[in-house]
Amino acid sequence: MDEDRRTIPKPPDHPNEKLLFLRENMVHLTSQLSMPIIEVALVVSKYIRIVYDSLEKVAENSGEKLPADLLHPIPIEDPKAESSDSIHSFPLESLIGRVDEDRMDILDTLIRNVLNESELEFILALQELRDWEYEIRLQLSKVSGPGGLFSPISLSDGF
Repeated sequence: MDEDRRTIPKPPDHPNEKLLFLRENMVHLTSQLSMPIIEVALVVSKYIRIVYDSLEKVAENSGEKLPADLLHPIPIEDPKAESSDSIHSFPLESLIGRVDEDRMDILDTLIRNVLNESELEFILALQELRDWEYEIRLQLSKVSGPGGLFSPISLSDGF
């Protein structure tokens, strides 16, 4: 039974093992808690900002530039995804006041602990977070009303 329990990969472990651990645990947690898309979006965007800013600072100090594909969100090329400008008319301040901070803290803690304890390279972490951001944006593009923001995140097959 102990071999079924996985622990956070150690710093010398292969980066793919760290990424797989992060993704599997994020998928499991968001599914187990039926986390609304808005809550997952807020936590993922927080970590994109933290990791991106850290990488940007290091790149700037060493006179380098980050790869272009990491600078911006992955474009949505799904023909079924409607460009939803209606989301901008949602009362976001009052909607954000309805999120479950405890649930968000659990996801936040998971991401932080995996990044810190496994010492996952930030470039790889940012790529993984961009993949999550893509899934979130794809689902948000189909939201037609404020209630849709509180629908559980639905990840595409194979994610």
